[in-house]
Amino acid sequence: MNIRNYLPFAIAALFLLGACQTASNEKTPPVQPDADNGQIQLPENFGALVVADNLGKARHLVVRENGDIYVAIQNMKNGGGIAALRDTSGDGKADLIQYFGEYPGTGIDIRNNYLYFSPDSALFRYRLNEDKLVPEADFETIVYGLTSQNQHAAKSFTFDGSGNVYINIGAPSNACQDPDRTPGVKGQDPCPILEYAGGIWRFSAEKTGQSQQDGYRYATGIRNAVALDWNSAENTLYALQHGRDQLSNLWPDLFTDEESAELPAEEFLLIKDGSDFGWPYCYFDPSQNKRVLGPEYGGDGTQTGRCDSAENPIMAFPAHWAPNDVLFYTGDQFPERYKNGAFIAFHGSWNRAPLEQAGYVVVFVPFDGAHPAGDWEIFAEGFTGADTLLSPGDARFRPMGLAQGPDGSLYIADSQQGRVWRVVYQENPEPGS
Repeated sequence: MNIRNYLPFAIAALFLLGACQTASNEKTPPVQPDADNGQIQLPENFGALVVADNLGKARHLVVRENGDIYVAIQNMKNGGGIAALRDTSGDGKADLIQYFGEYPGTGIDIRNNYLYFSPDSALFRYRLNEDKLVPEADFETIVYGLTSQNQHAAKSFTFDGSGNVYINIGAPSNACQDPDRTPGVKGQDPCPILEYAGGIWRFSAEKTGQSQQDGYRYATGIRNAVALDWNSAENTLYALQHGRDQLSNLWPDLFTDEESAELPAEEFLLIKDGSDFGWPYCYFDPSQNKRVLGPEYGGDGTQTGRCDSAENPIMAFPAHWAPNDVLFYTGDQFPERYKNGAFIAFHGSWNRAPLEQAGYVVVFVPFDGAHPAGDWEIFAEGFTGADTLLSPGDARFRPMGLAQGPDGSLYIADSQQGRVWRVVYQENPEPGS
């Protein structure tokens, strides 16, 4: 045998092997992004495609292991409060959309092959069938009778790894005045709302027929935390609080309109059993990096008083941005720096006048262990479709919900038009993609 006769074939085989190894080491997107990323801007090497549009006022969403997507809807559409989406062609677009459920709501998640869903006063669950997109059986009631009033009624929730579910019960108030939001009126002291709202309650995730009285008040002093997630890497609960409103409207002798537009911070909270973050007595002033006493309780914008004993946030964000979902990323598709970090969806402000409205972004916070490892950064933007926004109704899109797919894709839901994006990472994107 003359080895020289086989040398060209050996070289070709080695070349093909090397090419295959190179290709396998590169991160290629599981689906092809839209040319315009669905009208949003993302960091370099990230792309997005529109999974579905015009679903209704989308709230939170979840992705099943088989890729099916379930979206909570704020107002009933096509006879349902949940939109179920399936991609049957493999291009990432939902070509089968069905609605079900007797109530609208905000919170939605999957646990042990059950789809959990929360209208404003309860927590339900549906048994998911192996191949069916829409559950066939009626829901079971896990918790009923949750406080539900005109303000902050949404019941977001999250699960730990020990069979518990944590439910946000927002305070139906700005700062516990009676009557509420009335200039010069002092706050109730002690605030009676804290007995039944303004905190996080813990329940069994499996037991049916629980009332709010059967739950355990896990944390208090939280005005409203629509963004709520259990960080499995740290076995700890996290949330983001909507700060109070109208400092200058209610206390014009103490605060200017500009100060009211910038105060207080939206707060990223690390929550332990028994945590108290001080609402309604206190708010966090990022310019002073401390909690200060609210004017309803004798504060003048600088005094701390009883707020010295309230817990501080682990990070502060600009005022009135409305954080409405948080997700700790555990996937492998994105670069390593994103692992165990937090994505946060800001729904956008309504009360920053005389300044321009702001927010309307998805940000990323890197983490090292239980705490942020650096400053927050904008991850997705361009939702508003305009450089200047005078009213939230003028925004083209408003980011509302976040979910992680089984392949590590990040899903974003919009409450304005009911759009869902799927964000993927492209290590070597094709030109023009």
